[in-house]
Amino acid sequence: MTTFDVTLADIEAARSRIAGRVRRTPAFESADVSARLGRRTALKMEALQLAGSFKVRGVFNKVLTLSDEERRRGLVTVSGGNHAIAVARVAGTLGLDALVLMPKVTPRFNVDLATKYGARIELCDDAAEAFAKAEDYQRQGRLFVHPYDDPAIIAGHGTLGLEFLEDIPDLTHVFVSIGGGGFMSGVAAALKAKRPSLTIYGVETTGAPTMTEALKADEPVTIRPTSIARTLGAPFATHRTIAGAKLFLKEIILVEDEPVIADVSWILQKEKLLCEPAAACVLTAAETIAPSLPDESVIGLVLCGSNLSLDDLDAWRRQRA
Repeated sequence: MTTFDVTLADIEAARSRIAGRVRRTPAFESADVSARLGRRTALKMEALQLAGSFKVRGVFNKVLTLSDEERRRGLVTVSGGNHAIAVARVAGTLGLDALVLMPKVTPRFNVDLATKYGARIELCDDAAEAFAKAEDYQRQGRLFVHPYDDPAIIAGHGTLGLEFLEDIPDLTHVFVSIGGGGFMSGVAAALKAKRPSLTIYGVETTGAPTMTEALKADEPVTIRPTSIARTLGAPFATHRTIAGAKLFLKEIILVEDEPVIADVSWILQKEKLLCEPAAACVLTAAETIAPSLPDESVIGLVLCGSNLSLDDLDAWRRQRA
C-alpha cells in the first residue's frame, strides 16, 4: 500500500515555482452563506482561476519540474474535464505539444475549450480505453501527465490550502470535493500541516462515489460515474490518494445531484459566481453538517471550478421544473 508522499515542503516549493503563472484567487466571508449555514463561512473562490479551475496549479507545477528534453517529447493526458483544459492551457502558455484523450461522452463545451487553448483531442469510448491509450503513447515517448496520481500535481493543488489559511486564519472546518483525490489530498495536506486541529470533510455525489468505494474496499475500485458533476467522475482513486483520504479526512459526505444543481443556481444568484456542480456540492454537503458543529466554528468552502455550459445549466433546471 502506497503511503502519502507529499509534504508541506513540497507544497511550499510548488508555490514558489508557479508564482506568477496562476492567480492567487480571493477568499472572503459570505454573509449569505453564513446565514444559510448558521455558522461563519468563508468561500475560496477558485472558480475564478485561470482555465476555470484549480487544475492549472498542479499542471504548471508538474510541467515546470520537467527537463527541456522531457518537455520536447510532448505531453499526453486523460481527462474529459478540467484537467484536459488545464493541460491545454499550460502547454499553450509554454509552447508545448499536448495530446488529450477524452471519453466520447465529454461535453462539447470542454472539448472546445481544450481545443481553443491548443491541445489536440482524441476521443475514446470510455475512460478505461483512454488510460490504456495513454500508456501506449507514453511507451512511444510522450510524457504522461496523470490527472491526479502524481506528487507534483498534488503539491501544486496544495498551494490553494496555503492561500486559504492565510486569508482566513481561523478556519476550523473545510469542505473539499473529491474526484480522483489529488486535489483533496493536496489541499488537505497543506491545511493539516499548518493547522493540525482543522477538520476536513470530503464531498462526493452519489453518482460518483470514487473515494467512498475505494475506502470501503481499502483499494482502488473502478466505477462508472453517472453524476451530472462530470468533473468528479474519476474512474478510480489510487493508492496514493486513498492514503491521503485516510490521513486527512474526518469523513466523506455523499450528496444527490438534484440539490447540487439547485445550489449552482443559488451561488450564482447570491455570490454572482458561476460554479460547476463539482464546486457547488460542497455547499450542499456543508448544510447537512453545519448544525452539528460548535457555534463558534468557521467553515471554509472550496469552490473549485467554473467550467459549466450555460446550456447544460438551463437543461438541468428545466428537468427539475
